[in-house]
Amino acid sequence: MQGSTEGIVIAIDGPSGSGKSSTSRGVAKERGLRYLDTGAMYRALTWWMLDQGVDVSDAAAVAALVDRPVLTMGTDPDAPTVAVDGRDVAVEIRGKDVTDNVSAVSAVPETRERLVRTQREIIAAARAESEGIVVEGRDITTVVAPEAPVKLFLTASAEARATRRSKEVRTTDVAGTQADLTRRDALDSSRKASPLTRTADATELDTTGLDLGQVITLVVGLADAARSTVTAAE
Repeated sequence: MQGSTEGIVIAIDGPSGSGKSSTSRGVAKERGLRYLDTGAMYRALTWWMLDQGVDVSDAAAVAALVDRPVLTMGTDPDAPTVAVDGRDVAVEIRGKDVTDNVSAVSAVPETRERLVRTQREIIAAARAESEGIVVEGRDITTVVAPEAPVKLFLTASAEARATRRSKEVRTTDVAGTQADLTRRDALDSSRKASPLTRTADATELDTTGLDLGQVITLVVGLADAARSTVTAAE
C-alpha cells in the first residue's frame, strides 16, 4: 500500500477505442497528476525501427536494437510529448505504417522488458516528485504497476470503438477501422509477452453508453476513494 508521502498511481488498461487515452488525460488534469501514454512509447519504438529499415517481422532483429533509440516522454497531461533521439514524433507515430506494425514490435519480449523498465522509472519519479500519475496502456494493471491502488479496465462495444477511432484518424471507413481493431485485439490478447487481459482486482468500466465527462467523473471518484482509504489506514 502506498504511503501518503508518495503520489498515487492510477493504472488504466483497455483495447484501442475504449476511451482510455481521453479518460486518462482528463483524470490527470482534474486531479493535478502526471500522465503517461505507454502505447505512444511502443509506437515511437516502432516508428524508429521502420525509419531505420528494420524488418519488424524479424523478432531477433528488433530485439537486437531495442536499446538503441533514446525515447523521451513528456508527462504533462495538457501537452504530452514523445521524442525519439530528440526529434518530436507525436504526429508520425499515429501514421498507418506504425499502426499496422506496432503489435509486432510490441510482442517482442525484449521490447517489453526495455519499455516496462522505463515506464516504471517514470512512475517512480512521478510518485516522488508530484501528486502522482495516470498511466494507460495494455499491461499496466498486470505488469507495469500491479500494485497501483486504482486499477481499471476500460471496454466498449466494437461498434463504438470503431466509430471513435475513425473520428480520431479522420476516416469514414468505420467497417475497415473495426476490422483493424479486431486484428489488433487478437494480436495483443494472444501474445506471450504481457498480453492484454483484465486482472481480477481491476474495475471493468464499459464506456459504450457514457460520455467522456461521465467516465472521468467515475474514475476520479475511484481515485479519491482510494486516497481516502490509504489516509484512514495510516
